[in-house]
Amino acid sequence: MIVLDTHAWIWWVSDPAKLSHKAQAALHYTTTIGICPISCWEIATKVAQGKLTLDREIRVWMRQALARPGVTLIPISPDIAITAGQLGQQGFHGDPADRLIVSSAIQHGAELITKDRNIRTFPLVRTVW
Repeated sequence: MIVLDTHAWIWWVSDPAKLSHKAQAALHYTTTIGICPISCWEIATKVAQGKLTLDREIRVWMRQALARPGVTLIPISPDIAITAGQLGQQGFHGDPADRLIVSSAIQHGAELITKDRNIRTFPLVRTVW
């Protein structure tokens, strides 16, 4: 499984050329692409705030993006929530969405595709960019 950070998911669906070559290759060779539900919330919030414009209505975009081959929505389990809550003790920054995405990757033993430098330098998660 590969987990996508929110921006990586948007780019993969709407503008794959924005992904690095390594990220594109990782997506090509994986069979399962994990999406954290908090990414759905982040996208909806950015659209509502006018910070993100999608090429179709948000519910249609979301439904189609989640229906792509290999995509699975990763449930936020108690273990994921606990790990996310404890990341601050490990020196990770405070963004709750990033914490849930990172902890989802950690709990599933998956690599995380992200351009976010703060996440990429955090030693407890394996990243691709």
